[in-house]
Amino acid sequence: MTARIERVVTEGVVDIDGTHEKVENNTWIVGDDDEVIVIDPARDAEKILEQVGEREVLAVICTHGLPDHVGAAIEVASRDEAVIALHPKDKPLWRETWRETWPDIDMEDDGAFGVADIQLDVMETPGVTPGGVSLYSEALGVVFTGKTLQADGPGKLGGEYPALADQLTAIGGRLFTLPGETRVLACHGEEVTVGDLEPHFDDWVSGSLTRTEPEEEGPLIDGTKASGIRLNHGDDQGA
Repeated sequence: MTARIERVVTEGVVDIDGTHEKVENNTWIVGDDDEVIVIDPARDAEKILEQVGEREVLAVICTHGLPDHVGAAIEVASRDEAVIALHPKDKPLWRETWRETWPDIDMEDDGAFGVADIQLDVMETPGVTPGGVSLYSEALGVVFTGKTLQADGPGKLGGEYPALADQLTAIGGRLFTLPGETRVLACHGEEVTVGDLEPHFDDWVSGSLTRTEPEEEGPLIDGTKASGIRLNHGDDQGA
């Protein structure tokens, strides 16, 4: 039976510097009619397991250990006694959510998981978290990037880049070596391809991600915006 990918979107509230923000999370289910792997089980185990149905959950893989993305891990895994996998560097983050349990598998770079008729290859892609990973399936032409890379660019944590140099190294050295048509499926937002994002990489490296933009002041009468634009009406020439 040919493997396929399904998405479950859950939503909840996170506290970012004292401000409560509503966010949507993607959980990805990879498998066939008999067995699946669940990637980034966020928040709502009941909704995720409803999508899984009668299929056997072989493994629950967490691309990182942030609380809103591992919140349903124990309940999803326990139904079929599936193993839970996490990179060991994210165990301290895992402990913030699950104080009495540990993941079953310590993921490592170039490790692999099998489900149905395909393989998921582990790629270390740290930055947002120390133990962030991505999962690449050559057969499906897809990479599950967690928070490392999203449709709008490198992912953030609370509006910041905790380790941007590491994150860009992982993106450029690992993710952007994949074929351009590879689908990028992140833990937030819609899908995109490697080819869509790769042309922006030089701008990210040159500082566009952290550059402070001038405050926008609204449209001018000619339809342009005042931000970053100076129109010479003679005032600056002493007229």
